[in-house]
Amino acid sequence: MTMTATTPAQTGTNTKQKVGLVICALYALTNIPSVFFPPDTGGEDGPPMAILVLGSILGLIGLVAAIMAWRGNRVSLRVAAGAIIVCTLTGLPALFVDVPMGIKALVAAGIVITVIAVVLMFSGDRRPAPVTD
Repeated sequence: MTMTATTPAQTGTNTKQKVGLVICALYALTNIPSVFFPPDTGGEDGPPMAILVLGSILGLIGLVAAIMAWRGNRVSLRVAAGAIIVCTLTGLPALFVDVPMGIKALVAAGIVITVIAVVLMFSGDRRPAPVTD
């Protein structure tokens, strides 16, 4: 008598993954317009223009990848997660320089949102695989 365990085929996204994808898409969407509002107009210090352009590009990539992942593309799930992670990493230097506390709070909130989105996006079914005799 042999026992074999079969794993069910992945059939789309579950509810947790959909919530993570929505959070990812909204976070990516908020990063797209950053290039249109450079902070250097009022004499304020801010991120370099290259970081703003990178944030906008990564936001666009993350949004498109999140939409494609919603439709079942597994590679797009990883691309969307990578895009928001890299976009969040570009904001980390704000925690270590002299900037207003509000900006530090926004960066910290972005880190928490990114972690929550990525954890939810990669949460799979925890049901045990059926065992057949």
